[in-house]
Amino acid sequence: MSKELGLLNILCILAALGFLVVIVISAILSGDFFTIDNLFIITVCLVMALVFIVNPLLYLRSEGKLPVPFLNRSHTAAAGNGRGDWGQVKSSTPPLLDAKGRAVPPDVKAMVTRMNQAEVKD
Repeated sequence: MSKELGLLNILCILAALGFLVVIVISAILSGDFFTIDNLFIITVCLVMALVFIVNPLLYLRSEGKLPVPFLNRSHTAAAGNGRGDWGQVKSSTPPLLDAKGRAVPPDVKAMVTRMNQAEVKD
C-alpha cells in the first residue's frame, strides 16, 4: 500500500508543479500581465496547484517529516504524534468506570461531572 501512496503523492506533486509551470509560462508569454484573462488563468492555476499539493504535505506532516514552524512541541506530543488522534481530548483525570470496570462514554462522563458540580453548589 505504501507504493501506491508514494506514487499518488508523486503524481500530485507533479500536477502541482505543472500548474505552477503554466503560471510562469502565462506570465512570461503574455504581453500585458494585468489583463482579466491572464489574472484568471493565474488564479485558477494557483488554486489547482494548492489542491494537488495539500495531500502530500498532510502526509509528510502525519509521518513527522514536515515540521510545522510555529506549532508548540508539547501539543504535537500530546496529540499522539500524528497517528490520527484528531478530535480526541486528552484529560489528566482517570477514566470514569462503570460497575463492570468498563470506560464510560464521554457524554455520560459529562453528565456525571455536571451532576457532581450541582451537588457541590448546594
